[in-house]
Amino acid sequence: MTAAHSLWTLAAAVPAPVDRIPAPKIEYAQLAPTLIVVGAAVLGILVEAFVPRKSRYYVQVFLAVAALASAFAAVVGLAAGGYGSTKAHIAAMGAIAVDGPALFLQGTILLASVVAVFTFAERRLDPAAHGNRVDSFAAQAASVPGSDSEKTAVKAGFTTTEVFPLALFAIAGMLIFPAANDLLTLFIALEVFSLPLYLLCAVARRQRLMSQEAAVKYFLLGAFSSAFLLFGIALLYGYAGSVSYATIADVVDGTVAKVDPALASTMGNDALLLIGGALVLMGLIFKVGAVPFHMWTPDVYQGAPTPVTGFMAAATKVAAFGALLRLLYVVLPGLRWDWRPVMWAVAIVTMLAGAVIAVTQTDVKRLLAYSSIAHAGFILAGVIATSAEGVQSVLFYLGAYSFVTIGAFAVVTLVRDAGGEATHLSKWAGLGRRSPLTAAVFAVFLLAFAGIPLTSGFAGKFAVFKAAAEGGAGVLVVVGVISSAIAAFFYIRVIVLMFFSEPKADGPTVAVPSPLTMTTIAVGVAVTLVLGLAPQYFLELAGQASTFVR
Repeated sequence: MTAAHSLWTLAAAVPAPVDRIPAPKIEYAQLAPTLIVVGAAVLGILVEAFVPRKSRYYVQVFLAVAALASAFAAVVGLAAGGYGSTKAHIAAMGAIAVDGPALFLQGTILLASVVAVFTFAERRLDPAAHGNRVDSFAAQAASVPGSDSEKTAVKAGFTTTEVFPLALFAIAGMLIFPAANDLLTLFIALEVFSLPLYLLCAVARRQRLMSQEAAVKYFLLGAFSSAFLLFGIALLYGYAGSVSYATIADVVDGTVAKVDPALASTMGNDALLLIGGALVLMGLIFKVGAVPFHMWTPDVYQGAPTPVTGFMAAATKVAAFGALLRLLYVVLPGLRWDWRPVMWAVAIVTMLAGAVIAVTQTDVKRLLAYSSIAHAGFILAGVIATSAEGVQSVLFYLGAYSFVTIGAFAVVTLVRDAGGEATHLSKWAGLGRRSPLTAAVFAVFLLAFAGIPLTSGFAGKFAVFKAAAEGGAGVLVVVGVISSAIAAFFYIRVIVLMFFSEPKADGPTVAVPSPLTMTTIAVGVAVTLVLGLAPQYFLELAGQASTFVR
């Protein structure tokens, strides 16, 4: 015992060499988009602590919009500086990739988030409560629904302005997620954007119990998917001796230079690679909302506050597909023959299940949720193409889809009755007679979802299916076209219901929104039509941004 003790003392007494721990080299300018959003989120928390309650809403809205606009300007600056093409490289000690796909997806997330934040800030849809304007969020999130403390908070005119810093933290995680270049950064980014979303789902002003139920379901299923992902990361580390994307890819290809002796016994074990890769894919497929990990989508979309649903449906899909593309194209291209059949099956089942189950839905938000599942299947067809055209088509589709989605959910917030939003389809009957403009705008979004020509949905679907066909996945294209035909039925059914049904006497009214929501809807319509009528410039932009750095 004494000998061992003397060994410990001697070992501790050896002075550590001064030059062993190098200072980390962080390229702050190239990480500026994410750093701006994180900084604004931290400032937002300080605003909650120090700014008087009456002024918080205005300060938070200004801070969020200014931060997102600045971050987008930073993305444009990096792209103009060549970081999307010639200067693409790995930054932050190998943790973050600064390349075309990362910058394109970050720009899409930031633009979609700006218009989503406008819907968060909307305060004219509900009638004023006790002389105070109210938004979609609970007066006091911590109070029990229906309790005296909640009634007191409503009477006092409180609002949950914490939703803005929470949204900014979620956006920061989403910016890192598709740019992560090692598995640990990927996992941390996943948690950073998931945890704020769990909270945002729970703070609806109306139907609070349903909102809290949605948040709990999302949290529990999200925790499972995070556990799968983390276990997969552990197995891939055991296989490759590293969490770096490039090193794992080298070990898969058999071109790794030196082997860590401590890991020599497990390195190159194909069972670890296949099981680990499958588990990481499961974690990402959950976030994408593809079958069989789609069960959370309809309940969460229906229960969450509608502005949050729109934000989550658009931005999360962009971030998750970005991470999926990078994993399959950078880390596991050597396993293509193993993962392609699995992804084929996932894409086929996702397209068909999303389209078929959506036909039976009677709630607008659930209908849009199943529609988003079908769209995840369409986008997977582009992912499976394993070509530059595949990446290009997926980037374009994500950009087009995100604005249509946020616009569609913004329209859903306008149709209201005494209980708040009227989301049951029967209440939308005759809406085209009561409010022709609202119904026409919603019809444009539905036609884009259906992939009708002259809308962004058609250009996106055409690009994805063309890439899949050229990549040898012709069967997928056939299934995709059949699914699109099934989906077109229920989209057009809603349009027929709005324009060719008699309005009910006690039907809902269409609230007149503030310029914030009007801007969101106008941007959604403009992007839908521009990308449908003249998609070429944006397809070329996505094409220039389709090369991953390794």
